[in-house]
Amino acid sequence: MTAPAAMSATLEPLDEAARVRLGSGRETSPSDLERLAADPAVLVRAALALNPATPPATDRRLAQDPDERVRALLARKLATLAPALSAEDQGHLERQTYDTLAMLVEDTAEQVRAAITEVVKAMPTAPRKLILRLAQDTAVAVCEPVLRLSPLLTEADLLALLQASPSPGTAQAIARRPSLNASIADAIAASTDAAAIRTLLANPSAQIREAALDGLIARAAAHTDWHAPLVRRPSLPPRAARALAGIVATQLLEELAQRADLPPDLTAELARRLEVRLHAGTAVRALAEESPAAPAMAEAHRIARAGRLTEATLLGVLQQGEGRLAMALLAIAAAMPITAVERAVALRNAKGLVSLVWKAGFSMATATRLQGALGRMGPTEVLAPGPRAAFPLAVEEMHWQLEMLRGGEA
Repeated sequence: MTAPAAMSATLEPLDEAARVRLGSGRETSPSDLERLAADPAVLVRAALALNPATPPATDRRLAQDPDERVRALLARKLATLAPALSAEDQGHLERQTYDTLAMLVEDTAEQVRAAITEVVKAMPTAPRKLILRLAQDTAVAVCEPVLRLSPLLTEADLLALLQASPSPGTAQAIARRPSLNASIADAIAASTDAAAIRTLLANPSAQIREAALDGLIARAAAHTDWHAPLVRRPSLPPRAARALAGIVATQLLEELAQRADLPPDLTAELARRLEVRLHAGTAVRALAEESPAAPAMAEAHRIARAGRLTEATLLGVLQQGEGRLAMALLAIAAAMPITAVERAVALRNAKGLVSLVWKAGFSMATATRLQGALGRMGPTEVLAPGPRAAFPLAVEEMHWQLEMLRGGEA
């Protein structure tokens, strides 16, 4: 950006306040306005940038001002003229103004480009070329409002933007668009952008096809933050509701069972599932009351401080029938509360126990032993190792199981 030149001698006697008034005056002559563009005081040049009477040639000079605040004020002023600039029969002055605005859209300062976005984001008569350029900006503050609100972006535009993803927030911004059509929703749902998918699910006006919804529910075990928006979708097919009932927490299952748009038989089924969950929670609390964990935890901490918290120690404790101490050792090794281990045991949750052993850094062989010894599971109930004695669950699912156990759900 060029530095302001020395001020004209004819304006030098005026103090700064007088020059600000002159720069903002609609009656100031074009020649004086041009001279004020070189004023050393930023407030004077800012007043000039805001003045609707400033000639296009002077605006273009201000577009190269060294102070980005001046350029941002100019950008906001010129953006308000965008509808007139999109006309095909532009005159010479309109063309000059459009060229200056196009220069500001390419400004290196995010503040300047964001000033334009804020004005034209929902403008139906803005120049389409300008909107497309802003939508492709790499800065979220610049592209997000346009991607979310501009009526000028077509389905083809949005699909291309999702494919190119010029900004990390591109998909999320598009997912927030009101009345988002099914084709765009399909593209977001098929992506790996978990945050954008959650935003899509939370958008009540987004048109999500049943097939896309089924696919997202199948992936939702690894994304607990999708559960609430899925349960709260304005329209939820019975099949989707039944699938959700198997993975969501008790509080969300209760919400699901209270939906008025589900068939009565399904509502009754969900209510039964909820009753089972609540009964299981009571069993966990009873276990905790009957067998206080404090003494076992104290002994487990002593073993850990002595550096003896190993798989061999855990298996030895199990062999001696010390189930409470084994649970305490597992809790410390996995850096989980003892209540999480108690829940997995009380509910005979094979996946939960396997996940706790994985978190502790122990082997699947130990997980197999714990399922039988602690969970009291028979051979057909035990979760078997995967190929080469690997853990049979995906890492995402084990994280999900741990969160559910930590939060009191299984």
